[in-house]
Amino acid sequence: MARAFGLFLALLTTWLLMSGIYKPLIIGFGVLSCAFSVWIAHWLGILDREGAPLGMLPRAIPYWFWLSVEIIKSNIDVFKRVWGLAPIDPAWKRVPTSQTTDLGRVIYAQSITLTPGTVSVDFEGGMIVAHALHSSALDGMDEGEMDRRCTALEGRV
Repeated sequence: MARAFGLFLALLTTWLLMSGIYKPLIIGFGVLSCAFSVWIAHWLGILDREGAPLGMLPRAIPYWFWLSVEIIKSNIDVFKRVWGLAPIDPAWKRVPTSQTTDLGRVIYAQSITLTPGTVSVDFEGGMIVAHALHSSALDGMDEGEMDRRCTALEGRV
């Protein structure tokens, strides 16, 4: 029940912040649609630790700040490569993951994709197949900083 209520509050808060319309009828529709979404999640049986990872929120905020900085740095790098200031050297790589849950691996794969110039293509066993505009972006994944932070976000250090 706590997960259902937490998901409802998260959905409603997000909806209210994004809609920007605070008329009673519209808010009522928002409450109904959020309640219906929670009911569907309950009916599908996905209101578990991975389906509603509310305990991850305190660790997610610093992670998003770190990822935002990485996205900005990658944007600058892609800009240089697109404008011919640095070479483009496309590369593929299988990146190992240390996450133990599907949610953790998906967060890691999405973090790779959100970073400009790189994209996650597939999961193969405990590996993510990634593509990049240049091989040095994939070499940076060998350091494991993003993997380590995603694992910490998952709840395991």
